[in-house]
Amino acid sequence: MTRGLPKHEYDRLLGLATGRSRAGLVRDAPLTAEERQRLDALLARRRAGEPLQYLEGAIPFGPIEVAVDRRALVPRPETEQVWEAAVACLGDAGPGTVVVDLGTGSGVLALALKHSFPAARVIAVDVSPGALDLARENAASTGLDIEILEGDLFEPIDPALHGRVDLVVSNPPYVTESEWPTLAPEVRDHEPYSALVAGPHGTEVLGRIAEEAYWWLGVGGWVVCEIAETQGSAVLELFGGYDREVRRDLAGRDRILVARRGAPCCV
Repeated sequence: MTRGLPKHEYDRLLGLATGRSRAGLVRDAPLTAEERQRLDALLARRRAGEPLQYLEGAIPFGPIEVAVDRRALVPRPETEQVWEAAVACLGDAGPGTVVVDLGTGSGVLALALKHSFPAARVIAVDVSPGALDLARENAASTGLDIEILEGDLFEPIDPALHGRVDLVVSNPPYVTESEWPTLAPEVRDHEPYSALVAGPHGTEVLGRIAEEAYWWLGVGGWVVCEIAETQGSAVLELFGGYDREVRRDLAGRDRILVARRGAPCCV
């Protein structure tokens, strides 16, 4: 621990305050008064629980790096696994491929998928104007051309795409209202409530995705969603109209719903 923080966090904030590399911090002269002031301010914010990623202002995610701040959730390793699973499911994507990211937040899933499938049409949707502003900033900084729409799930998407979407991805709200007070202060006090809490059961948004995505997907289209570790059985039931499975994260916990729309039963 260094000044109340783990050493690796202290070192990252020291580098942020000074603009020096780790080697430079070892080699260079003592901090200037201005650097010390910046470091003290960063340390105070971190000790108050502000996420380290918000302080640093950016985070690597798969093949890209995106800006992060209080307008959207911090992308986590579990969400990166959603991207990996989605890439594996889609496999390839030509100009007619349509990908939809519901609740895009910082835009990280949509942008990483556009990087992986440059020819695909990627649509990112969110209800939060602030999150969408952040997604636009990240699209500009990465140079990736995605469509960014404001609205609730599929509501703002062109109805002409009914039955033509190839992949739906989402890191939706899945925390229950009763779980909210028990979250770590770092999450509860700094990340957006609406991006975390789904309702009394935690599966409310996932249930809507299950119902609505079926009509937007083409036959063989995929849905890949992040879920809570306790929701595997419930989500399998919600997606009962699909071929589906729940996959585990690196810690062995249920975390990723992968579903595929089959052909209608009666044609």
